[in-house]
Amino acid sequence: QVQLVESGGGLVQAGGSLRLSCVASETLFSASRMGWYRQAPGKQRELVAGIELGDKTNYADSVKGRFTISRDNAKNTVYLQMNSLKAEDTAVYYCYVVFGLMERPYWGQGTQVTVSS
Repeated sequence: QVQLVESGGGLVQAGGSLRLSCVASETLFSASRMGWYRQAPGKQRELVAGIELGDKTNYADSVKGRFTISRDNAKNTVYLQMNSLKAEDTAVYYCYVVFGLMERPYWGQGTQVTVSS
């Protein structure tokens, strides 16, 4: 089974930046979709950013212009560059990968991002 390991979370001040990484145990060349969700205390998990084969991307309206998702298939890694962080970005961020349209997604264990105001 596929293992996903996230890193890069931490504590930053509002306006700062973080770069999250998600390393997969399997090649991502054939992955149909991958990206990041987040879940804040007392809130539902929400899609932050996704990227498909061919590098087509989509973002939550709340992060457009501030976050950038990218992938490096050679390194089996998905990245999330987060700039101009706000207190409301505080959440646990989860990486996911889907290899087929009707296959279940694989999830990482999550990495905590805390933005102080």
